[in-house]
Amino acid sequence: MSDNSIQRALLPDNPDANVLQTKPSQGAKRFRRCRSAPRSETDEKPQENGSSLPAKELFSVVRPSFRLVGFLLFLYLLAGVIVFYLVMDQLSGKRTNRVLDALYFCIVTMTSVGYGDLVPNTDTTKLLACVFVFTGMAIIALFVSKSADYLVEKQEVLFFKALHMNMKCGEAKMLRQIETNKTKYKFYTAALLLVTAIVVGTVFLWKVEKLSLVDSFYCVCATITTLGYGDKSFSSQLGRTFAVFWIITSTIILALFFMYLAEIYTERRQKMLAKWVLTRRVTTMDLEAADLDSDRKVGAVLLNLSCTSSKNWGRSAKRTYLLF
Repeated sequence: MSDNSIQRALLPDNPDANVLQTKPSQGAKRFRRCRSAPRSETDEKPQENGSSLPAKELFSVVRPSFRLVGFLLFLYLLAGVIVFYLVMDQLSGKRTNRVLDALYFCIVTMTSVGYGDLVPNTDTTKLLACVFVFTGMAIIALFVSKSADYLVEKQEVLFFKALHMNMKCGEAKMLRQIETNKTKYKFYTAALLLVTAIVVGTVFLWKVEKLSLVDSFYCVCATITTLGYGDKSFSSQLGRTFAVFWIITSTIILALFFMYLAEIYTERRQKMLAKWVLTRRVTTMDLEAADLDSDRKVGAVLLNLSCTSSKNWGRSAKRTYLLF
């Protein structure tokens, strides 16, 4: 730079000011860190290979994939059918087919719909129902957790692409616009599927279960929201066969609908925050925060940034930036 503006003091010299910190001695050992990140321990022993553990090893256990959730759901339903098939005589209510009723009872229990048309009648079945309802809710919690991770990882992927693909400003803007449109299309698709599930369920209850049109719609809404009053339910063998697939599908569609709705709202809030940050004027507090040496002067800072893609754990790319 041609001028010496970068070496000017942020505040005028004032010997009486006690708010400014004195410059530390040259012999003192100081550790610097990012002020927006939590402090890391300086006495930690380094890894054998000289680098930290990859993120995949740290998060692979606590962040299950949809494939794992589906596998756990299959094991849950398989175990539920076997168990409740053996104790079906200890359940009270209207029965149709032994295997179908066991699967139907598992679905109703896991989704917390709880119609009440099949209920445990002995101490053994009541304890089994308690175990399966908590296990089913845990599987649903894993699905919700993975959905939340999806919202976060999507933003990480966008940031990684914008940082490491050497895109121009217009290309980055186009990428954000494409991703926003994809989110809207997913939301519209989920809304269309939700309406389709409601219409199909209503027509089925109206034609097959011989309920009135209002009662059919009422039963559908009570089912997909897992409300399950129990006054209206699937009672025939064909109806319960349909309910086994329709209840799971409709509840998942409803969850996806609200997830994409939350994603659209989150992206809108992020754009508002980014616009506020980019248009915000630099204040005196910002300049004081940039004074890393506490000498009341702002100098050039050389930063080495290392970023890791959320979809390619273990792959990192380092870039050097000169900030003034």
